[in-house]
Amino acid sequence: MTPSSLTINDWLKTAHVRFQKAGIENARQEAEYLLVHLLQKNTAYLYAYPEAVLQAEQLTQLEVWLTERVTGKPLAWILGEWDFWGLTLEVSPATLIPRAATERLVELALNLAVKPKARVLDLGTGTGAIALAIKSERPDWQVDAVDFKLDAVSLARKNARQLQLDIRVWQSNWWQQIPPQTYDLILSNPPYIHPEDPHLSQGDLRFEPKTALVGGKDGLQAYRELLAPIQRRLAEGGYLLVEQGFDQAAAVAELFSFANLRDIKTFTDYAGQPRVTLGCKS
Repeated sequence: MTPSSLTINDWLKTAHVRFQKAGIENARQEAEYLLVHLLQKNTAYLYAYPEAVLQAEQLTQLEVWLTERVTGKPLAWILGEWDFWGLTLEVSPATLIPRAATERLVELALNLAVKPKARVLDLGTGTGAIALAIKSERPDWQVDAVDFKLDAVSLARKNARQLQLDIRVWQSNWWQQIPPQTYDLILSNPPYIHPEDPHLSQGDLRFEPKTALVGGKDGLQAYRELLAPIQRRLAEGGYLLVEQGFDQAAAVAELFSFANLRDIKTFTDYAGQPRVTLGCKS
């Protein structure tokens, strides 16, 4: 069989084997992602037309992507985009790749008893994923987002324009450049990985910016930064909701308590890991 006569099914089998040999999890699914992105079709198309023949130029592009992926480049960077909360976001090496686990943070935020036209802040927005997901569901809320990296700010603004979602995004190192107003809801998926965590040398984490991953000497520094002025920044009855590492729930809850937040709760993610901490100013 010549390369120019490869069908969709043939290519998926070949890519699946190469991904498996490279130790990539979800090998078949990742192969399908690449093909769907190239063909601009959905996954159902691959199964409806498995004998469709791929063109030589298509195979050339697929080979480039395959090589990049088996050498470790994150799939999201190869595609240039990633889905989060049903939104397609442009991604770049300047920011963390949005994770499905973070959708739990969004889900919990949307279920809070927050007033209409609430003021919301996303600290460390990256691609803008959390802020844009919130705005897509609550168009009447005023949603602000900040990040200390200018590249991330530019990317979040671009995603907002492309999705036609009206959020404000500006550059700030945590609270430094944020106007002195209060918020009804503050959200953050801050850097929280311990600098000696072995996961930093595995998978996609090898490539993502350490500033978006590592939370200081003990993995908790970002929480201290965002909690320091929290009593001045949360409106009365307002909520703080943060993502944390699976083994940090007790430590983060303790920091919330030191900051005089009330009704502190920990919630699990979709895999059953303690992933989100909630506190209230009352």
